[in-house]
Amino acid sequence: MRLVQFQVRDFRSVDTSGWMTVDDVTALIGVNESGKTNLLLPLWKLNPAREGEIEPTSDYPKPKFGEIRADPGAYWFIEAEFVLGPVAERVAGLSGLPLTDASLVRVRRFHDGHYDLYFPEHAVITTMPATDLAAILGRSRALIDEVMPLRDEGAVYNAVLAEIDAIMRELHDGDAREAGALADMRDRIMAALPPEPDEKSALVPLVRDLAAALVREQSRLEAVPPHGREGVRAAVVKALPKFVYYSNYGNLDSEIYLPHVVENLEREDLGTKEAAKARTLRVLFGFVRLSAQEILDLGSDVLKPSQAEPKRSGWFGRSQKQPDEKDLEKIAEQKRTRSILLQSAGTDLTRSFKDWWQQGDYRFRFEADGNFFRIWVSDSRRPAEVELENRSTGLQWFLSFYLVFLVESKGAHRDAVLLLDEPGVSLHPLAQRDLSAFFEQLGRTNQIIYTSHSPFLVEADRLDRARKVYVTGDGTTKVTAHLGGAEGTDTQRGAAYAVQSALNLSVAEGMMPECLPVLVRGRADQHYLTAIKTLLLGAGRITPKREIVFAPAGGTRTAHIIAEILTGREDALPRVLLDGDAEGVAMGDALRADIYRDLPGRVLDVAALVGMDGATVEDLFPRRFLAEEMDRIERTAELRLFDIVKPDRPFVAQVDAWAAEQGLKLASEWREDLALRAKRRALQIGVAAFDGDMAACWVAVFAQLDG
Repeated sequence: MRLVQFQVRDFRSVDTSGWMTVDDVTALIGVNESGKTNLLLPLWKLNPAREGEIEPTSDYPKPKFGEIRADPGAYWFIEAEFVLGPVAERVAGLSGLPLTDASLVRVRRFHDGHYDLYFPEHAVITTMPATDLAAILGRSRALIDEVMPLRDEGAVYNAVLAEIDAIMRELHDGDAREAGALADMRDRIMAALPPEPDEKSALVPLVRDLAAALVREQSRLEAVPPHGREGVRAAVVKALPKFVYYSNYGNLDSEIYLPHVVENLEREDLGTKEAAKARTLRVLFGFVRLSAQEILDLGSDVLKPSQAEPKRSGWFGRSQKQPDEKDLEKIAEQKRTRSILLQSAGTDLTRSFKDWWQQGDYRFRFEADGNFFRIWVSDSRRPAEVELENRSTGLQWFLSFYLVFLVESKGAHRDAVLLLDEPGVSLHPLAQRDLSAFFEQLGRTNQIIYTSHSPFLVEADRLDRARKVYVTGDGTTKVTAHLGGAEGTDTQRGAAYAVQSALNLSVAEGMMPECLPVLVRGRADQHYLTAIKTLLLGAGRITPKREIVFAPAGGTRTAHIIAEILTGREDALPRVLLDGDAEGVAMGDALRADIYRDLPGRVLDVAALVGMDGATVEDLFPRRFLAEEMDRIERTAELRLFDIVKPDRPFVAQVDAWAAEQGLKLASEWREDLALRAKRRALQIGVAAFDGDMAACWVAVFAQLDG
């Protein structure tokens, strides 16, 4: 199963987070105390690889603590949507759904620990439209109206028609009816028949046929929904991926005092930091295959009473445990056993860590000395062993996280979803860049969701992976994929600033000497053009001289400033690609009249490139391709955009007209939302899914940009 999106509700500081889509790697960006951790923890507790129990005093939101405590089974705290993958066929068989409807499932977990689920692609029908009911009644009435009743059936005939007419008049209100209403209609119609009707009647069979039709519809509405059928829930919950959560609080120390470890591992009242450390230590000793107490016992110079032979001595013959030669041999054997086990564990860790983290050849050794347990590290560049604590904080983090990941996932590495809270927070920016690249590599086998306030942990050309986390005016946590703009309070501006730093880094990447920056107006343009670039590069259709980076410049003034900065680095101004709508034309005219007055050809117009007045970057894609994605965003429209979109008219203008006609209030960021969906879809289906003329147009556009 693969996680697609999730939302949090009624968990700590989160009232309702809203849906968060998830990629191979997803970053939750926000300032400290914005509630980022409170978005990871409930996802972990959906199906924790280890521990992760629901803790009422910590996890129940304080404003609702009393009501949730009274009925925890009525409140869910996490809802996640998954693509079922290989298990879909089994679930389809259990649920009776077609495979397409069973391929996507949403799972909820409640504060009492129970699960619920449903299939979003399958509409559970519990009501019947009034028009459909009227059609059934109307067809039956027409048949009954043509019947010649028996001599003594006149009153019955009239009563049946009158009852049908009365029900049909009631249906004029247009309200859909539930199963109970259909049962009432059937009873009313059947009540018009005599208790013992004449067997020769032609009327009675038609009335009974109508009653049977209503019973069938009633049964359909009352049928057990697919997610409620036997075995479905158990099959889905069993197939859920394990979630592994890790925070910096769990980082290992190089020197571990075993008596404290023994004490803390038995306590249940540890604070957050101490509990995280204890969890990592529990994992560490699980990997070593010795408990902290066993390490102490095996290294003791005194045998347990059950192991030593008591010696009689003293005036009163009191029993004293003096080690003899056999006891000393047992003590030496225990210490040797401990040494071998620790050496073996160190060798295993060295081998498995190298397979996982291929940017070094680290060698680890575990040592127990009296009450202390130590971790020693060496590598080819530093062959002399030093304590883990004296190596980089990055290595400490990687090793600690790896142990938790390795042990808690129990070998099912490819199925685990990794939830990392503020990873690499103490690393140098360059090391954070390495960590980000490592996430990219690990994300091929394990989905990763991590929190951060560092722009260095957000890839410049993958800003679609980032989500902004902030605190609302009422103190609750919210998350959004719309990264720009302040939210209206100091705290929210802080969140926006953290995200803006990542966006500024995106622009800075475009200013690097090895890159070719192209200024565009907004992030929607960036997403579309990055998708096209990726498709063309993958197909070998373009070979740019340098990496082309699309930097969203916003308005004319920002574009002017960025262009001036870049002019200081190179002789030539960067190219600008603008929409052909009114705003884009005005921005282009302003730039050509000012900083680009000597190089007006570097300000390119999409409308001119595609040969269509008013065209925007969206018009570089097939209209029906975009319309299909737009219909998935706006599901309430009666008329699909896909059915009316014109291939020879600007797409954005058509969307505006369609929305107005359908009474839809489009989100202010709808173009960005659509661009993200279109980008993901285009990269999934590949360049071959687009016709040759479209691909040729893309190649021509990039020839202009790289010329």
